[in-house]
Amino acid sequence: MKLFFALTTLAAALFAGVNPQLLQVKRVYLLPMGSGMDQYLANQLTTSGIFEVVTDPKKADAIVSDNVGDAFQAKLDELYPPPPKPGESKTDAKTDGKPAADSDKSIGVGDTATSDNKSTRKNAFEGVDFSGGGVHPNSFSRGKGNFFVVDRTSRVVLWSVYEPPKNTSSGELTKTAARVVKRLKEDMNPNPKKAAEN
Repeated sequence: MKLFFALTTLAAALFAGVNPQLLQVKRVYLLPMGSGMDQYLANQLTTSGIFEVVTDPKKADAIVSDNVGDAFQAKLDELYPPPPKPGESKTDAKTDGKPAADSDKSIGVGDTATSDNKSTRKNAFEGVDFSGGGVHPNSFSRGKGNFFVVDRTSRVVLWSVYEPPKNTSSGELTKTAARVVKRLKEDMNPNPKKAAEN
């Protein structure tokens, strides 16, 4: 009886520590991560059904990243530009209705066109070409094992965990992604009995 009470109290305390906004998240957008971890997380999140993984950042309630800081903030500003200030229009950065001269150098998540119009997948910060299917760049992986769910609008970190992979083999990255998603599921589950069954 005492053990049951202690476990129930512990589970309630753990759940109370979860940001209530996290429970409102339905769709997430994953930023590129070191060693392609975003792909492994997308697979595990989709399989678990915790969140719907979207490829259009405008449809996301939250962003999943392995790093927060200045580069992350800049990426959010690029994905979700702040509204223009009073007296400023959206075309202030353009000349004669054409994009500014350096706008063709900006690189977003997803694909961009190269000079020969070949579509390639690029990293949002480094411009590294992924089309060869090689290793993903580590520009976002300074956290080495940190994972964050960040609210798109308020930019508040709703959830985080530290779960570093032992190596970068696909098997280990799959296991790490599974542990991250399992922990997220446990933290989001208000029913301690149900969490114990999983």
